[in-house]
Amino acid sequence: MKKTVFLGALTVASFAAGLASAGTLEDVQARGKLNCGVTTGLTGFAAPDANGVWNGFDVAICRAVAAAVLGDGAAVEFTPTTGQTRFTALGSGEIDVLARNTTWTFSRDVDLKFEFAGVNLYDGQGFMVPKDLGVSSAKDLDGATVCIQTGTTTELNLADFFRANNISYEPVPIETNAEAQQQYLAGACDVYTTDASGLAATRATFENPGDHIVLPEIISKEPLGPLVRHGDNEWGDIVRWTLNTLIVAEELGVSSANVEELAKGTNNPEVNRMLGTEGNLGEQLGLSADWAKNIIMAVGNYGEVFERNIGETTPIGLARGLNAQWKDGGLLYAPPFR
Repeated sequence: MKKTVFLGALTVASFAAGLASAGTLEDVQARGKLNCGVTTGLTGFAAPDANGVWNGFDVAICRAVAAAVLGDGAAVEFTPTTGQTRFTALGSGEIDVLARNTTWTFSRDVDLKFEFAGVNLYDGQGFMVPKDLGVSSAKDLDGATVCIQTGTTTELNLADFFRANNISYEPVPIETNAEAQQQYLAGACDVYTTDASGLAATRATFENPGDHIVLPEIISKEPLGPLVRHGDNEWGDIVRWTLNTLIVAEELGVSSANVEELAKGTNNPEVNRMLGTEGNLGEQLGLSADWAKNIIMAVGNYGEVFERNIGETTPIGLARGLNAQWKDGGLLYAPPFR
């Protein structure tokens, strides 16, 4: 589910430089749809259903941006990308935004000339093993074969962890999460490593999830979030404040169930500014006054998106943890709407 660091840096950078002055907002509005890059398929995050309709935690970001810009959360063309192809797709202009479990790192921000709009999931890399392997710690994996997606931060973190603990491993390179799952279940590798959320999502699809355990070690920081190309600050602002809308809406108690009523006006000035009944925030973004209302009507607030797709009541079963609101001991904290 991961993150190419240096692959194609010069190519992507040159694409980004060439498109630096492009007006992405105007392009999306003229096209009538948002082109959004997602993973090739990860349950709970981005996957098509039996009717070909994409759903998931990251898909909600795409739909939220489309709702803000076009007033329609369904006006999205989804482009599946691998860890190897995602940055080329964004840098070339094939997609307008990438929402694909991608870690915010220095080199991606600076060297690859991308701009992260924020963090929609605070995560960390973990390890999954069959229970009958009899392993209780990642430090017991000396000599293990490890399924690892190539060209990713996962690959680099893995090498660092084994080196620091003076143990060895044999990598089994894979391209996609589906391939990793197939190889792991076939016994081609002892261990599968990726973000802990991705491990939970993968295990949830197994016929016997209880036969597999996620080891306790989290060996990295993986701040995941949507990204755009450098050079189009107006578009970057729209994607950033779309994510902030989801976060602040939850904080202020604005949800898909009550947003239409609250949009008529409230006693809370920040809610009014966000929903467009006071001020001109939408105009400042080049959008309609009801842009944030449209977001919440399309996908709900951050808490709704989390619980519906990857929360504790889903097969993936993730607790909010670091992804709780700042008032609840988590790291979710968005700038104010003023």
